[in-house]
Amino acid sequence: MNDRLKGLADAGVSIWLDDLSRGRLTSGNLGEMIDNFYVSGVTTNPTIFAAALTHGADYAAQLTGLSDVDEAITACTTTDVRDACDLFADTYEATDGFDGRVSIEVAPTLANDTEATIVQAAELYSTVGRPNVLIKIPATKAGLPAITATIAAGISVNVTLIFSEERYREVMDAYLTGLEQAAAAGIDLAGIHSVASFFISRVDSEIDKRLEALGADAALQGKAAIANAEVALGAFNQVFSSDRFKALAAKGANPQRPLWASTGTKNAAYPDTLYVSDLVAQGVVNTMPEKTLLAYGDHGELGAPIEGKAVAAQAVLDQVSAAGVDLAEVFDLLETEGVEKFIVSWHELQDSVKAALEAANS
Repeated sequence: MNDRLKGLADAGVSIWLDDLSRGRLTSGNLGEMIDNFYVSGVTTNPTIFAAALTHGADYAAQLTGLSDVDEAITACTTTDVRDACDLFADTYEATDGFDGRVSIEVAPTLANDTEATIVQAAELYSTVGRPNVLIKIPATKAGLPAITATIAAGISVNVTLIFSEERYREVMDAYLTGLEQAAAAGIDLAGIHSVASFFISRVDSEIDKRLEALGADAALQGKAAIANAEVALGAFNQVFSSDRFKALAAKGANPQRPLWASTGTKNAAYPDTLYVSDLVAQGVVNTMPEKTLLAYGDHGELGAPIEGKAVAAQAVLDQVSAAGVDLAEVFDLLETEGVEKFIVSWHELQDSVKAALEAANS
């Protein structure tokens, strides 16, 4: 058992692995990470599955006899997610549904199509067929009503690609609206869960680049992403202590937990555990690539809790704005790029599966 990761978990951070593949499941690697590294959930995205499906041999048996690429993608990814859900079943039960979660994302090509997202979210939920699956829906403008409709149907959701407090507040409103609709329909709110995936490292990467181009104070470098998360946590605490949520909680509703995503550092000048050590808070999730998780287990230091830092954090963001960085433009760009990157990965996934289908059926 890893003492550093135990300390992080004991501080209230749920440690989720940002990766999944058939090989992790069949080799026992994921089970080992649950047993020894305090991993209590898994997140996936099109990039992760594109990497997994390049190892066609792991999926050859399942692909034999299939011909349609998208049908094959659904078959392979939902099988992996279903098997991972089964592996986390005990964790799911022990934590009353907060952990033991495995996420699967709707096709990123649907990011701006509300109705198609709603339909595919329901299809993925039904196909996986496990209560501990989370359906990932991006926090685009078109995604917001899809989040509401999916929650209203009693399906648990991981809202992804959140970059700003403004959009995060819209996400929380979409969640609460969905809960209100579910309650009106007589659905048990206790069975509905959600996380809101707030992206971290990409914020610093974009803002640092702009600060440098502006010749701004170097002390601002590497500060914006953590400050942005601290502001988000302040918004979370405000919304989920409101009378609106209290009325829902009285009917069994669960808070929508903040999830720190994109927590591997992209700047080699920063500590490789920066976005783990400096984002400690009770009840949050940190989903990490394996490299970051193992780095923290090896040499990570537990940082001070970030609760109550929203005002000071906003001051940091105000300094960044005063230096000439248009934060609204940054957040819009990061959302657009996030969707585009996942679409590229989706096409890579389709190409990988097409090649694997040809090999399996030749």
